[in-house]
Amino acid sequence: MIDVDVLVVGGGTAGFGAAVAAGRKGRSVLLLEASAKIGGAMAFCPGMPWGAAFPAGVSIGGIMEELTERLSSMSPPAAETRPCTLENFGPEIQYDHELATLTMFQMLEEAGVDVRLNAAAISPVMDGRRIAAVDCFDRRGPFQVRAKIVLDCSGDGDISAKAGVPYRLGDDRGNMMGVSLTFHMLDADWDKVFAEEDPYFQRYAAKGIADGRLHPDLVKIYLMRGFYKDTVFCNSVVIRNVDGTDPADISRGTQEGRRRCLQLAEFLRSDVPGFENARMAYLGPTVGVRETRKLEGQYRITGEDLRKATRFPDGIVCCDNPIDDVMRADSTMIHDAIVEPGAYYTIPFRALVPKDIPNLMFAGRIVSADPVAFASVRGMPQCMAMGQAIGTAAAMALDGNCVVQALDPDQLVSALSVDGVRGLGDAALVSAGKS
Repeated sequence: MIDVDVLVVGGGTAGFGAAVAAGRKGRSVLLLEASAKIGGAMAFCPGMPWGAAFPAGVSIGGIMEELTERLSSMSPPAAETRPCTLENFGPEIQYDHELATLTMFQMLEEAGVDVRLNAAAISPVMDGRRIAAVDCFDRRGPFQVRAKIVLDCSGDGDISAKAGVPYRLGDDRGNMMGVSLTFHMLDADWDKVFAEEDPYFQRYAAKGIADGRLHPDLVKIYLMRGFYKDTVFCNSVVIRNVDGTDPADISRGTQEGRRRCLQLAEFLRSDVPGFENARMAYLGPTVGVRETRKLEGQYRITGEDLRKATRFPDGIVCCDNPIDDVMRADSTMIHDAIVEPGAYYTIPFRALVPKDIPNLMFAGRIVSADPVAFASVRGMPQCMAMGQAIGTAAAMALDGNCVVQALDPDQLVSALSVDGVRGLGDAALVSAGKS
């Protein structure tokens, strides 16, 4: 039996933000990550940029900004902000993947977080509606964690679902977004690769499909400049009809993705100018999953909330990301703006709190949202900020000896603002030093 104040399940960007925030508030924190590396999508899709960190052109602040600044201040810099080449997407942060992961581990260590890799949370032990403990497993066998508060940042919400939190899989028909397998092309010639104005390389894609050399779903080839010169990040291979909650389906999707990635790499070398001397590298270890369960919170964010640019009184992070919906029932990909230029919305804390489990909160892509809203709120910076919010809230609930549903949202918003999160409450979203 391990006793801690806060158990964080999942070491993706949300779990990282939650663990650092709770640890910095003086609480004992155990972070469990089922894989060998923290980062979530960062680990599964090395080189995936951090998009949506600059709503209305301003940093969301908080732990996300701190991580970026630590990387940017290295010599040479290990991160920089660049405009996205795709329509409706704002600035994004490109970074050195390994140095980013190293820095995240350092921040967890500095916050006093006990990080356990290759350790999975299996099921909650319930005492009425409260989670009394969580059964876990690592290579040495089973163990149990008794935590005062559990923060589910697992991406799939297994612990929350087993604790009885209602959820929905995918959209209203159960269709989940496609999963992706990514890779890099090294030693490409940027000047030649990006000479044309079409960011999706649709002319080349059509030729590859017509010749039978590319999968029919590859009507758009999504390529972007990697962090280092003449490296190209390929986020193009999407596999549909994969249930991200089913390990066997994930394995099947990953193997299919490997075949398509190799096929695409060979096509780029033979047909797309600039790739003649390039080589494939950094193939993801498994597919990146965009969507599985969306848990039921005290509030469900809707697409209409976003269209109205709603700034909730209990908003804990700003966002203006487009509706980034990727291949649900068919090969359709949507990247439509949801708010007017310069506008933004906030994600309410209530969407991270279950209705009746007194010591559980969740964050990341299991946020309570309808399919339209989910396609916008799911960016990694927002997930990290959601994590920071529930980590801070956990410490506040323990300090006040109250259930998470009874937390004062005004106090939480005030605490997050003090910790550098921008644009909350009545505060305008402005850069540091501006009024």
